[in-house]
Amino acid sequence: MAAIELTNENFQETIDNNTIVLIDFWASWCAPCQTFGPIFEAASEKNPELIFAKVNTEEQMDLAAHFQVRSIPMLAIFKEQILVFAQPGALPAAALDQLIDQLRELDMDKVRADIAKQKESQA
Repeated sequence: MAAIELTNENFQETIDNNTIVLIDFWASWCAPCQTFGPIFEAASEKNPELIFAKVNTEEQMDLAAHFQVRSIPMLAIFKEQILVFAQPGALPAAALDQLIDQLRELDMDKVRADIAKQKESQA
């Protein structure tokens, strides 16, 4: 499945209605983005059960600002509506595959418990 284009209009619906969403923040002038783009697309073809989305930072400046994108490409991943990964830089295909495998194994009950514990300690 090819990556979908994320905009302000479809962002929240995409996150809310899908278990796992991988987001590639990119720009047309960015050489590393051009390198990472085909790797991201290939991963989307190998993992059709996941949602792969792209955010053009030149067109979707509000989304880029919301995620404090300072360097591109940047990969952000949501699982069960929780941001579980955000990192700038182009990943090689093997690293992206490994990250997706780890993502599938991620225990979201533990993640939610850790978030609750953090909120308690901040209160």
